[in-house]
Formats: sequence, structure tokens, C-alpha cells
Amino acid sequence: MTALDGPPGTRHLVDPDIAPVLDVFPPLCLGPETLPKVREAQAVPLPDAPDPQALYPEVTTTERWIPGFQHDPDVRVLHYEPQRRTAPTAALVWIHGGGYVLGTADTDEILCRRIATETGATVVSVDYRLAPETKEPGLVHDCYAALRWVHDTAGDLGVDRDRIAVGGASAGGGLAATLAILARDRGEVPVSFQLLIYPMLDDRTGSTVPAHPYAGEFIWTPADNRFGWASLLGREPGGDDVSPYTAAARVESVTGLPPTFISVGALDLFAEEDIAYATRLIRAGIPTELHVYPGAYHAYDMVPDARVTRAHFRDCIGALDRHFNG
Repeated sequence: MTALDGPPGTRHLVDPDIAPVLDVFPPLCLGPETLPKVREAQAVPLPDAPDPQALYPEVTTTERWIPGFQHDPDVRVLHYEPQRRTAPTAALVWIHGGGYVLGTADTDEILCRRIATETGATVVSVDYRLAPETKEPGLVHDCYAALRWVHDTAGDLGVDRDRIAVGGASAGGGLAATLAILARDRGEVPVSFQLLIYPMLDDRTGSTVPAHPYAGEFIWTPADNRFGWASLLGREPGGDDVSPYTAAARVESVTGLPPTFISVGALDLFAEEDIAYATRLIRAGIPTELHVYPGAYHAYDMVPDARVTRAHFRDCIGALDRHFNG
């Protein structure tokens, strides 16, 4: 194992509540040959998976197809609307994770229903095209199409145009961050807040920039990261010409970006890039809330009853609720 991959042996640092799942969670080992198999495996429903509607019944879900960006194809979105609400509501454009190469909007149905229930906001989850079939900037363009649709149809949706936030986890957090930059630069749609959950922000991590020695052993490794970024870019990551609309860490200035929530585990491959991005926002005078959870690897919140997961949801949904509802 090279220095870029980081040393093994960080299991002793893992929070005991979330350690057992590592014994049953297989490594992704992403590559051109394994990607179809991983996608197929992830598409199989878990036999003991909870019913999202039973957990959060007071939310109406509607599948919609909306116009794509410029000449791009239409984009599928899932529209979550709280049944008990005072219109107009705030709105969250949510973007699922998956390293830019995996996942669908359906994956996050429980989370989107929970956010709608606990904050009273409308949630629009974007089923963006995946790499490597679609390269940059197609993914963020799909997300921008969803953001613009929420803004342009706010009256029909019962949404307050001044309270439209963007958010996502992992690659979805990276897309949310680039979406906020794109929206700032285009000047068409105001973004009031960005919720970035262990976001994938910097293509250089694990390629030209080594991860810190206690990061990235579990769930999402430097090798997976290089594959995800290479799939999105269509070339090796870490070069000099990567757009900030692809990798948010590449943006020259963060001035004018919206208030931000960022959370990440201390053992996550993305820990340092996320802390660095939060530091830039703070230094630019942007209201920024940063949480680094000790003992937490990437996607630690897959263990729903862990104390660190409960703290995570307390913090991130609490931040959304404060922003949306004061």
C-alpha cells in the first residue's frame, strides 16, 4: 500500500457504535470492470429495509420529469411535500451521493421524508445522470436544472423563492457545493443555504495530494476516490485545469456563497478538504457551521442507532430548521 493510499490499522480509532458494520460492509473496489456489479448489487432492496412511508407518513411523494439544462435531456426528480404545511414553504434541492458513479434519488427517500417532516420544507431530490456515461459538467447541469425549476415554478409548488437551499451527501455534497458556485456566478437563482454532508470537494485528494494518515481506510478509499473523479473528469484527477463547477475546492473565491453547514467524520478521506473549505468560507465572512465527528468514517450515518449518527441528524436537521424557520 502506497503513501497515497494511507496506512491500514485505523480500526482502533473507530467509534465502537459504528465499528461492527465494517465486518459486513464489503469494500467497493471500484473500477471499470467492477462498477456494473456494484451498481447491480446496490439496486437490490435490503430484505429488512424500513418502509419510508410508514416511518414518515405525512409526506406526499411525486415523481416528475423537468426540463434539462439548455439542450440536455429531461431530469427525473422526486418531489416530497409535507401534507401539513403553511405555504409558502422553504425548499431543499437534495442531491444523492455515490462517488459520481453510483446511486439514485430513490436511495435517500427516508432522509428526504424526514427532512420534509421535521422542517416543514419541500424537498426536491435530483436523479442526475452518472459518470462515466456522463462527464462533467452534465451532472451539475442536471442539478442546476432542478434548482432553476424549483425557483421558476415556486408559485405552483407553494415555495418561498427566498428560502431555497441546496444540499447533498458525499458526491451529492460536492455537487451541491458546485451548484452553489454555479448559481452564484450565473446570477439567475439565489441559493439561501448549502448543507454539505461529508462532501466530495477536491479531485486532488488521494491523487496528487495524499490523504492524512488516519483517513480513508474504510468505505471510501483513495483508490475509489481516484476512480470516481476520473470517471467524472474523463481523465486523471489532480491536473491544473479542473473547473470549480466540477470540484468546488478549485474555486478561486468563495465570496458571495450562501451560509453553510459542513459535517464530516475524522476518519473520512474527505476530512481535510472539508475542513479546508469551511475555513475558506469562515475567512470570507460567510456564516459557517462545521462539525467533525471523532471516530467516524465515511457514511457513518448508515448505522441509524449510533450515538454519532443521532448527533449528526440533530446537528444537520437542526441547522436546516433554524435556517428555514428561524
